[in-house]
Amino acid sequence: MKFTAEQIAGILEGEVVGNPNAEVFRLSKIEEGEEGSLTFLANPKYINHIYTTKASVTIVNDSFVPESDIATTLIKVEDAYVSFSKLLEFYNQVKLNKNGIEPQTFISEGVKYGENLYLGSFSYIGQNVVLGDNVKIYPNSFVGDNVVIGDNVHIFAGAKIYSETIIGNNCTIHSGTIIGADGFGFAPNEDGEYSKVPQIGNVIIEDNVDIGANTTIDRATLGSTIIRKGVKLDNQIQIAHNVEIGKNTVIAAQTGVAGSTKIGENCMIGGQVGIAGHLTIGNNVRLQAQSGVARNIKDDEILQGSPTFGYSDFSKSYVHFKNLPKIVTELEELKKQIINPKNGNNG
Repeated sequence: MKFTAEQIAGILEGEVVGNPNAEVFRLSKIEEGEEGSLTFLANPKYINHIYTTKASVTIVNDSFVPESDIATTLIKVEDAYVSFSKLLEFYNQVKLNKNGIEPQTFISEGVKYGENLYLGSFSYIGQNVVLGDNVKIYPNSFVGDNVVIGDNVHIFAGAKIYSETIIGNNCTIHSGTIIGADGFGFAPNEDGEYSKVPQIGNVIIEDNVDIGANTTIDRATLGSTIIRKGVKLDNQIQIAHNVEIGKNTVIAAQTGVAGSTKIGENCMIGGQVGIAGHLTIGNNVRLQAQSGVARNIKDDEILQGSPTFGYSDFSKSYVHFKNLPKIVTELEELKKQIINPKNGNNG
């Protein structure tokens, strides 16, 4: 797909300096620019590259004035970084704007779907599923019975959406994600074995949620596991049964949240954090990577460590921890002086 500098300038409301007919069909870093590529200059640290880049078109701030000759065509905008981000979003929308139902798909009875549906090959849609407008379901995906999916949802290849799941508008679910699998519910019996507790709840995902690849969100035992509006989940995260995650909370990769824990709004949770079950975590909480949480957390706390404690206290304590061998040696020396004072420096 090719675009001219003039067309791009129209999208960004920018000004072309150079050849308005310069064509681009790929994106690149400014230092790696080749003929036919589009790049941008926002960081002054990279300014030298604009005089050597082979990119056909470069987006720059409107304050930029070249100090010597340049070969690339410029598009001047108010903020080059913001404009390039806008262009990436536009490019992504064009690239992902697939339509139609490919061969070798299976659509069960009672399915309802809106306009501009894309259904990739070898996908399965269960009974009584409802799909909104502009839903894109990529190949090898599974959507179980009675699932409801809103508008503008992307479900990438190999994702599995179990029955009764509800997904809102403008959500993205990446490859390998599993939503609605049984929660980890087993009860010991008199023989010392474990009997499965039926998991008959569901998962509710509200609007504007992004879920990374190979993340799992378990259905509730009863009621719902709930992911509120604007939540962003990274790859390889485990969300257990009956968990609730408040709106606009972000969680990094390899974090696990045990059953029935409630996480508040606008929290930031680092990678490899472990959160025990049946806890309440307040709003605006920050959990540093690899923290272990085993207690309730109040609003606005910033924590680190396993078990967690205050971030500033953790940082101070870590300084002492690194010096423990030295501290132990000094204590041993003091102990010897106390036991054998003649060996000391007491004169």
